[in-house]
Amino acid sequence: MPVILKSPREIQKMRQSGQVVRQVLDAVRQQVKPGATTMDLERVAEETMRQLGATPAFKGYHDYPCVLCTSVNSEVVHGIPSDKRELKAGDIVSIDTGVVLDGYYADSAITVPVGEDEQLDDKTRRLLEVTQKSLEKGIAAAQVGARLGDIGAAVQQVVEAEGFSVVREFVGHGIGTHLHEEPQVPNYGKRGQGLKLQAGMVLAIEPMVNAGQPSVKVLGDKWTAVTADGSLSAHFEHCVAVTADGPQILT
Repeated sequence: MPVILKSPREIQKMRQSGQVVRQVLDAVRQQVKPGATTMDLERVAEETMRQLGATPAFKGYHDYPCVLCTSVNSEVVHGIPSDKRELKAGDIVSIDTGVVLDGYYADSAITVPVGEDEQLDDKTRRLLEVTQKSLEKGIAAAQVGARLGDIGAAVQQVVEAEGFSVVREFVGHGIGTHLHEEPQVPNYGKRGQGLKLQAGMVLAIEPMVNAGQPSVKVLGDKWTAVTADGSLSAHFEHCVAVTADGPQILT
């Protein structure tokens, strides 16, 4: 499938979708506290989407049951919200969601600490900071004329310099009138290699970073991916338009 370039008008529509995703994540973040369940977060997200007139992108996608993915601690991605999963002080929860608005998709993720900041140990705090920084560096590399490998290399360099590891099995992606479009956007790579970036590409850049080894496994629910070694994992994601004026974050 070819890479679909977006017009400035389409990028503006995607920015509007992106603003909805941002508002949903902001609303959910407010509810992350000890004693809340991941299903509590799901209900807030679904209600916020409804109020903002957007359709959930994840619910029903390959039969996925929810509007959010909520991945706690060693869960990397695709954790399914549950009334049984109660958040505790010192946990971290990755919240990933997407919407469709006026035919255009947006997709974004944040990882949020549960409880007071001082209840987070130093390594966990550093994992969140490094994952976020790796996203920022990946976005900065999304320049017209650069290569796909430049984005992955930028992410990988930040992560591995801090002694953490980049997940290989899951990658970012193009996005537009479909949730997943070409190209795939790995969080590792070599500078100067891969597809040349053009104005009008819109990419979901999403580092998934493990405190331990990079390998993951999928649980029996066929969705939840966890670190193979039980180490913590963090996930941050933005949709980014490649433009002549540099990368623009849409979410």
